[in-house]
Amino acid sequence: MRKSMLVAVLVGVLGAGAGSGAFAQVKQMYWMTSGLFGPFPAVALIPTLPKEKQRDVTIPVSMWLIEHAKGLVVFDTGNNVAVSDGNCKKYWPAGFCDLLAPSQKRDDVVDMQLKKLGYSADRVKAVITSHSHLDHIGNIKMFPKAVHVIQKKELYQAWWPEKFQRGAFVMGDFDGTATDLNYFELDGDYDLFGDGSITILATPGHTLGHQSIRVKTAAGNTYVITGDAVWMQENLDGYPAGLNYSVKDYTSSVNRLKAIRDLENAEIMMSHDQDQWRAKGGRWFK
Repeated sequence: MRKSMLVAVLVGVLGAGAGSGAFAQVKQMYWMTSGLFGPFPAVALIPTLPKEKQRDVTIPVSMWLIEHAKGLVVFDTGNNVAVSDGNCKKYWPAGFCDLLAPSQKRDDVVDMQLKKLGYSADRVKAVITSHSHLDHIGNIKMFPKAVHVIQKKELYQAWWPEKFQRGAFVMGDFDGTATDLNYFELDGDYDLFGDGSITILATPGHTLGHQSIRVKTAAGNTYVITGDAVWMQENLDGYPAGLNYSVKDYTSSVNRLKAIRDLENAEIMMSHDQDQWRAKGGRWFK
């Protein structure tokens, strides 16, 4: 009797450990922004918006720092440092500078953001790039020691983009020393550290190889960080973003993220939503 009870207790303890400890690797994560874009009419980014829903927006350029027991993870690296302090047209196509009106200062760049949090770029173990557009892959060269996690299709997209998207890819972001970075080229979903705490989700549509991430924290919370699979609330409400590689794939990816939100009681963290940034940006999440 005692032996069977002991076995039952051990099984229960081990089972509980496997379930609750699996996601205990992420202590916290921090929402950063590489400056702001705007103001400009939201319809410039979401052409499907009806007139009654049009508004002017000033949006964040989101980046994330994730503290994992096995090392620091950065999700997206924002606008290139060269865009700082009014120098946009020296680095980006003039049309994007005029449309987006970036207000990035040198202190907004990812390396300085990390410094403010007590870290350096050299300490980052993995950089996950949602996609290769100019406001997401801009500073990967600042992380020569990191493993750079990206969909293999996205590398092809970056080097030879569709003509209608070509201006959103800036070759200076991923040429030169960036070609020698340690790339982990994915083909679909991937459990980054093998413990279920950071899962990369293939969410194509905005670009051919776009990816988002799901983060499960030690506190028991689940967050879906969308990248540009979801720009802002209007996209979740059924109005597709512009500049998509495939509207069909984009819609499927949005529906996938919404299903994860509903099934796992997750919070969706959008890349360019001004209201969500104002309410929750620049803070730690547990």
